Amino acid sequence: MLTDGPEAAVSDSALAQRWSDARRRMAATGAVGVLLSGGADLAYLSGYQAMPLERITAFVARLDGGTDERASLLIPALEAARVQQRPDVFSLVPWGDTDDPVSLIAEMLPSQGDVLVSDDLWALHALGLQRMSPELNLLPVNQTLGGLRAIKSRSEREALVAVGGLADAVARQLQDGQIPLVGRSEADIADDIAQRLVAAGHNSVEFVIVASGPNAASPHHHPGSRIVQADEIVLCDFGGRYNGFCSDTTRCVYTGSAPAEVSDAYTVLQAAQEAAFQAARPGRALADVDLAARNVISEAGYGEHFIHRTGHGIGTDVHEHPYVTETNRALVEAGHAFSIEPGIYLEGKWGMRLEDIVVIEPDGARRCNNSDHTLREVLPHPPATQPSEGL
Repeated sequence: MLTDGPEAAVSDSALAQRWSDARRRMAATGAVGVLLSGGADLAYLSGYQAMPLERITAFVARLDGGTDERASLLIPALEAARVQQRPDVFSLVPWGDTDDPVSLIAEMLPSQGDVLVSDDLWALHALGLQRMSPELNLLPVNQTLGGLRAIKSRSEREALVAVGGLADAVARQLQDGQIPLVGRSEADIADDIAQRLVAAGHNSVEFVIVASGPNAASPHHHPGSRIVQADEIVLCDFGGRYNGFCSDTTRCVYTGSAPAEVSDAYTVLQAAQEAAFQAARPGRALADVDLAARNVISEAGYGEHFIHRTGHGIGTDVHEHPYVTETNRALVEAGHAFSIEPGIYLEGKWGMRLEDIVVIEPDGARRCNNSDHTLREVLPHPPATQPSEGL
């Protein structure tokens, strides 16, 4: 779903601090420049959500010293009126259709050395810059820094806690049986949850997954026409955006009395999620967090049915660095924010996932989601087409 620009309300002082912190981190790599084009990194540092056009918008800065530490925001002239000017962070440089914007970028950067570039930089522009400045070495900023936005400030962490609470409000409605399930299609339930996310306070909806019965064995199932039945699991994974930051949580319910096979597996899932939460401490490897969950699930005999990473970073994007995988030996750092979401999926039968967002404080992880972690059993009742009043 479409969303508003993620940084529209950020203050000039907050942007200036972000740029100062980011500049210091990038310069420490030995890079001589930075080039961010489109995407969340540009919005994070400029406060401007660029339209995904063939006309390039770019945040460009030298990192090799000099008295002016401001960046330049290169923007198509026809888009310049949309930009809130931030003179403490960047100089606005409009370019017209008769200009060559890649040549302008080349002039703003040193002629040689490492330049950190965003994942969103079009190959067309990257190749053009390399032709003009063959001694520049373009390096992905996310791989070099482990994510430009990976370290959240205290206010950013508090923003994630706040938006997580909005998602919790909807999760509790699901768990309390306020969202009718049996007799409704997955798509209808997904629309209902989306309405409730906005009613709970989100500015916009990012995604809603509703997967019932055997469909729950597909981690990224797209809700469709299947009608939810009594006596089956229903997996709901959803999130929205509030004040520029994203929520993401997953809870499962059972439309009846869960059989031992399902309830026993869910007990394993809870233990795995808790083990990963306890492992999420500064100084531990991100791989240790993944393996803490994976080992619990494997020891219970479900190892081959845990088919994805344990988590992903979150902030102004739903998915961003750092990624919690069994091979990522980068260290957990204070300021990180990521999901912890182990799952067990039995193809053709059922699937389950339990997801919280956590922020990393100096003394350990703090949950942004605090709705019930148990597999709640909700009684079937007639379908409704509208959310409950008074949300």
